[in-house]
Amino acid sequence: MKFNINRIAIPIGDGGIYWYGVIIAIGVMLGSWFSLRRAKKIGDNPDDLVDFIIYAVPIGIIGARLYYVIFSFDSYKNNILGIFKVWEGGLAIYGGIIAGFITLYFFTKKRKINIYRFLDTCSYGVIIGQIIGRWGNFFNMEAYGSETNLPWRMVIPFESHPVHPTFLYESLANLLVFLIMLYLGKKALPYGYIFATYLTGYGTARFFIEGLRTDSLYLFNIRISQIVAALCVVFGIFLFFFLKGKKNVEISQTTIGEKIENIEENGNKDK
Repeated sequence: MKFNINRIAIPIGDGGIYWYGVIIAIGVMLGSWFSLRRAKKIGDNPDDLVDFIIYAVPIGIIGARLYYVIFSFDSYKNNILGIFKVWEGGLAIYGGIIAGFITLYFFTKKRKINIYRFLDTCSYGVIIGQIIGRWGNFFNMEAYGSETNLPWRMVIPFESHPVHPTFLYESLANLLVFLIMLYLGKKALPYGYIFATYLTGYGTARFFIEGLRTDSLYLFNIRISQIVAALCVVFGIFLFFFLKGKKNVEISQTTIGEKIENIEENGNKDK
């Protein structure tokens, strides 16, 4: 099946609003909505999450852009203004995650919120944003892989051979990780396990998918994203063992939500 892709969703003058930005925005909104829904279910204050999102989204975008620019500075050293053209692509998710994590650390410290519990709630939103956001790469015709003859190959106009749709691989891998997180979220597990699952699952998938890509960022001929992915897996596994001994956080997230619902139902009956 062949079709032409227009990178611009809404033409405005000589430019317009790009599909890349539209899809990223949809991913952020749906991810935020789900995390807010989750926060209410487990009895967290949704206002805290809203306040965090207001800080984290712009900081995360800046972090994602800085990460990309730093490791591909040769493309911008003679075009400094190009650094600000985010709509043309070039957001590295790891930069966004690192910036978001730093923001979350200081936010939870100031609000005196359980950081592990908050990480769990936010992890759902992040993975949803990644599932949807990767399709922005499709419209920008970027983040694809090496040559292949597999049945699901895709053809890029400026490539002479069919290539791996690595954006699709990552989107589907993230969906699988999300489903695992949903399943574990119903179990009585220590706070932080969902976040550890996200790190381990996404890190594993990204490590192998990155090996197929042709646009990887490098440091001394080593793919940066594979290094960070491996570190995510190691840290995620470490968290599983570290949190296992934290008795004070071992509580069922689903049970909390059920208790709150029961209290509200009993209160309404009394009225």
